[in-house]
Order: sequence, then C-alpha cells, then structure tokens
Amino acid sequence: MGPETPLPLPVEFDNPNDFVESLLNFTTSSWLLQTLCGGVHILDFYTRSPDLYSTILPQSWRDWFKERDIMDILDLLMREDLGQFETREDESLDGWRDGLVPPEDLLKYIKDVRKHLLARDFPPPNSGLKPQKAAIPRHIALGMKVKKVHEVDNFSRYVDRLTADISASGKKPITHLVDFGSGQNYLGRALAAPPYSQHIVAVESKQHNIEGAKNMDVLAKLVPKPLVMRNKKEFRARTGKVKKSKKISVNGTTPALDETTANQHEANAKPGDTTSGDLSNVNGHQEENSSLQSNHAVQCDDDGCTIVSQPPKQEPSTLQNGAIPTAKEQNTTTTNLQIYSEGHGSVQYVEHVIKDGDLTPVINQVLDTSQVSDTNNLEATSDLNAVPKPADVNAMVISLHSCGNLVHHGLRSMLLNPHIAAVAMVGCCYNLVTERLGPPTYKLPTLRPNHPRLEATANAFDPHGFPMSEKLANYPLPHAPLTPLNGSASAGNDVDITAIEPPKGVRLNITARMMAVQAPFNWGRADSDLFFTRHFYRALLQRIFLDRGVVSAPQDSSLANGSAVSANGHTSQVNWTPPNGRGPGLSSDGTSTPLTIGTLRKFAYSDFVSYVRAAVGKLESPNSFCEVDPQFIRDKMGGLSDDDIRDYEARYADKKKELSVMWALMAFSAGVVESVVVVDRWLWLVSLDHPDICKSVPLFTHARANLGSPKLAGLEGSRRRIVNRVEWSEEDVREEIAVRDRWVGWGGGNEGKAVGVGVD
Repeated sequence: MGPETPLPLPVEFDNPNDFVESLLNFTTSSWLLQTLCGGVHILDFYTRSPDLYSTILPQSWRDWFKERDIMDILDLLMREDLGQFETREDESLDGWRDGLVPPEDLLKYIKDVRKHLLARDFPPPNSGLKPQKAAIPRHIALGMKVKKVHEVDNFSRYVDRLTADISASGKKPITHLVDFGSGQNYLGRALAAPPYSQHIVAVESKQHNIEGAKNMDVLAKLVPKPLVMRNKKEFRARTGKVKKSKKISVNGTTPALDETTANQHEANAKPGDTTSGDLSNVNGHQEENSSLQSNHAVQCDDDGCTIVSQPPKQEPSTLQNGAIPTAKEQNTTTTNLQIYSEGHGSVQYVEHVIKDGDLTPVINQVLDTSQVSDTNNLEATSDLNAVPKPADVNAMVISLHSCGNLVHHGLRSMLLNPHIAAVAMVGCCYNLVTERLGPPTYKLPTLRPNHPRLEATANAFDPHGFPMSEKLANYPLPHAPLTPLNGSASAGNDVDITAIEPPKGVRLNITARMMAVQAPFNWGRADSDLFFTRHFYRALLQRIFLDRGVVSAPQDSSLANGSAVSANGHTSQVNWTPPNGRGPGLSSDGTSTPLTIGTLRKFAYSDFVSYVRAAVGKLESPNSFCEVDPQFIRDKMGGLSDDDIRDYEARYADKKKELSVMWALMAFSAGVVESVVVVDRWLWLVSLDHPDICKSVPLFTHARANLGSPKLAGLEGSRRRIVNRVEWSEEDVREEIAVRDRWVGWGGGNEGKAVGVGVD
C-alpha cells in the first residue's frame, strides 16, 4: 500500500540505496553536522571561554545572523526556496528580504542538510490518497486535543488500509491488533469502535493508565456503566462495623454498648472513614481486608453477620497446557475485557512490561470475543475465565507513540512470535533509545568537552539498542584509529598503527538523539520566542551558578576523562561533596550529582528575576528532587539581589539571539539524525529473509501551530516466512534467530530503559 518507494525520499534521490549511502557518508564526515548534533550543550553556552558561538560558526555566518530577524533565519533554514540563490558567474543577487544574501557556505550547508531529510509530504505523492477531515465521532474523541485527533484519525485509517491490503493479497487476515504502550487507549478506542470494529489487545505496564482507559470507555458510552451492588451487612462485617441487634430489656429500655465494645468501635472508626467504595480500600485496612476476603467468608442473617473461616484459596500453579508459568508470564495479566456496544469491536487490557520482542505472555492472554453473545457481554467480561481462547491468533503490532526501544521490540516480535504477522509503528522519544555498540574507539574532530561522560557511562552494549541494522553497525568511519593508551612513540615501545582495526559503526550520543525529537518545522514566532527565552534563562542561570561557586567551570575533555560529569551531557560539576562522596559533585560510586531544577510554573518565565527566584527556591526546598544539599544552595546564593539578577540579564541580552540562532541550527540539523534512525530500522527490515512489505511512509501533516504532528513517519513491515510458519515451535524460531543474529543477546541489556545512556 502507499507509495511505490519504500522510503519517503527527498527529490534529489530516486533510489533508496543511493540515499542511504549519501546519508551515512554525510553523517560520518561532516564536522559541522557532528558538532551541532551532539557537540553543543546549552548549559555551556555562557560558561565557556572562548564562547561556543564564536568557536563553532564562521565569522561570515555570525555577521549575517546578526543583521537578520530570527524568523527570517528559520525560514531560510527550513522553508525558503534555495533555488533563487543559484546564479551564473556573470550575474549577482542584489539581496534577500531587504538585506544581504546569505553566505555561500551557509547555503551549501543548508542544502546538504535538506538533501538528507526524509520527505514529510502528506498524503505521500503517488499514493492515491487525498487529504481528509478528521472523522472520529465526538464521543470517541473524548479527552483528545486537536493534535491527538489528527494523529489517531490518520493512523487509524492507515492501519485499516494495511489490514485490508494484507487480507486482499491472499494472506491470512489479521485477527487482532496488539497496541504497544496503549496508555489511555485513544488509538485502540478509535480502532475498536465503528467503522473499523477491530479487536484490540491493549498492552500497558501502568495499572492507573488501564483504569483511566476503562473509565473513558464508559464515559464514551461504548460499554455499559457497571452496576455496583453491595450487601451492607457483609460490608460492615468485613470492616469491623457490625451493628448489634437491639435487645429489649425487661423494663423496655435498650441497653448501651459495653465499654469494651464501644472502645473497639471507636478504635476502628478513623477520620475519613466511609461506608461506600471498594471493600479492599476502606478505613485504611487494605492488607487486613485482603487477607480477610481470601481466608474468611461472611454469613449474614436477620440477627447480623458473622465471619466464618474457610480454607485458603489455592492459586493455579500451571498454565492451561500444563506448563509452569515463567516469571514474565506471571506478571502478565488480563485486567479487563471491554466488548463495545457499538459495532463488534473489543478491547482487551493486558498489564505487561515490554522488555523485548517476545510477546508469548501477551499472546497467551488473548481471548476470543466472537464466542461471546451480544446478550451476555456484561456477564462474560466479569468472568474472564468463561471466555474461550481463539484457535489461532494472527496479530499485527501497532503503536502511535513508540518511545525509545519500543520500535525495536515491535519489529523483532515478528521473529520471536509466529503469531505476529506485521507491524505498523510510529517512533518517537529517540533520547530514550539505548546504544548497542558502546563507547567509540576514536575521537571525532569536534568539540567534545561536554561528552567525556560517554566513555565512562556508555558501556551498556544493549543488544536492543541503536543501531539495529548490520550495515550501520559495521559502517567504516572516515577517521584514523587512535593509538592505545599504553602505546607511545618512545624507544622500545613503537606501535604499529596499521595493525589497529579501523573504526566502524555509526553512533548517536544522547544529545544528538535528544535534539532529533525537536520539531522546528512547527515553530512560529510566538512559541519560538517562548522556548528561546526559556533556554536563555536556564543558560544564564548556569552562569550565575558558576560565578557564585555553585558549579565549576566546564572542563576540557583531557581534564574530564576518567571523572564523572553531568548526566545531561555538560562537564560543569557541582562544588558540593555528597555524604561519603569521592569529591565535589561525585557520589560514593563515582557518578555525578546533577543540579536538577525540573519543571517550573508558567509565571516563573514572566521575567528573569521571577525565573531565578523560582529556580533557586525550588533548589532550596527540602523536598526538592535535587540531590544537592539545600543548605549548600542557600549559602552560595545568599545575598543575590534583584538588581544583581537584572544586571546579568542586561549584560548578556545581546547574546540571547546568539543562543537562539545556535538552537535553531541544532534543531534543523538534527533532522538528519532522525533520518539515520528511521533508515536504520528500515534496513533491519530489509535484511530479513523475504520481507513482504517493508516501508516507511509519512502519516501526519507537519503543520505549524501544533495543528499537525511533529512525528516523521510510520514503519510498516511483514515477513512471509514467519506468517507461513505458524506451525513452528517457539524453540525452532529462537534457534533460527540465534544462528542468524548472534549479536542479539535476547533478554539482556537494561530492559529497555535508557535514561542518561548515550555513546559518542
């Protein structure tokens, strides 16, 4: 389905292989690209000497940027037609937008970057599709913002077309859609409701998200609201509030409770007690009541209720096939089954932590909702054991927000699970992707004072991380190998440089991947000024921290090697030694102590004084998330007046535009990083034996003002061999994968979590 080309290629290319080779060559050889994508950190902008702006950018660029408005610069980078600047030798341009023409080398760099950005036109050319207005019914779009409606509507149409094309091609139809990280289930709700009426298996690791999604199903009136009926006598008996039957004395009066009973009732009655709600969460007796419910029964009659002991409930120790469940399967449970009243779709909520591509525990949970009659929906969903399991599951993995390694797990699920026939996923949050190759064996000829931490902390070698494809993992790099640390040119210890293995493998550090998440094509004047101001405030506050001794000056790579630096990528250390720490800014295990400010309220960004007061106040608060001692912050920042803060802002006001220009260049250049990530995943799909479908296609309108979506493309793929070998055992599938992909250590790594991990 979709366009003929498997990648949304720029107009300069008509062959995917040519584009891939040009992209990898530009990525590994451009000094400026590597510097802007990973070699610059915003916190070092006003603390380095000489400053980053004059060190990185040529003088001709700086002179031209100084005379131009920031929106003109953004338009030149991303929207202006560069063909107008192409002239013959006997011609010259008078100017551009009432000013000088951009420098020639700047135009060349912009062309090189644009040349390697994947196309974002939607609908894709030659796809036969036309733009359509959102068609999600109002009650289905409950809780969605405009951007979310756009994404869910277009991706739902895309998934529906893909499943229809798979069925029309003669392959086994898709029976279920497995939604990775379903969250509030916006996508699953749209696909399960008419007109699609699909069967969704919503996989989510957080129980509160599942509960929220179930409540939204009720609010959308897709499932009936559950009717809760309670036996008040049983409720009081379980909570220790049993009402004694009134006994009339001989003289006709009702005796008062004895002192022991009264004290017991008073002890059980706590502030905030309620007599309605779930039995397991009343009066704070959750653990007590749970054991009470499991080991006791309540018998009620006209005289009251009494608790009767019963044998403890035996938990099943084996699966239906007699096998002993693994730890992963024990942690995978179906919490709820929603059979929608509109259409014939359903949503099965499965609580599961996705750590790799093995979806066997999830597939084992799939229920056959087609065997449930329309008149028995409520009873069937309340007793999941009564719902039969399907004879065969032929599922497709989908995801609208595939953060970090989630796309990698989804793609590999086709290899590890014979019941997974296809995938359709949209990647995001590249900063959470882990690294497969580990630290580099060479130093790039760029500014790297803010990344020595990568050599010390990026030794994870996560087999689930980037890059997935062997082409990127073994791509030769145009850099000479380094001399080993124990080698020197001294007499008797000559090192044969030719014997050292040349460097290879494409790596993207944490800063580069974090910048790839930016969406500069959506930037307008108002929102651009807002986050440019926020970056300016934070960078200038770092300068105040430096002057007042809170942090140290940025270290050169030669001085920082072997010592920990900030997990954010910059080399300034906090001048405070933690308890049992190794030194200033170093904890007992040698890791750095970050100076974390976190999120501030909107009023803090009204002016720089408000920002500094809010940030410092948060750091001085004893319940702050920052690990630095609040008293240390008070001692260092004490005596800082509002006039001092305004003086900093006045002295660095002219440099705010420099930071804005640098950030714009970084975000624009990081589009190449996103291209590398998407191409790597596409190359991995192509490397499979006989892939049926293997495409990356634009799915959303990339519009301004956040009316569209900044996400680049969706990745679709299916594999004929896996689809046709559903009779294979799990051991056969794993054996074939182990032979073909020895580098993949299934089940290893850091379980898909990648906070603060990056490789230079």
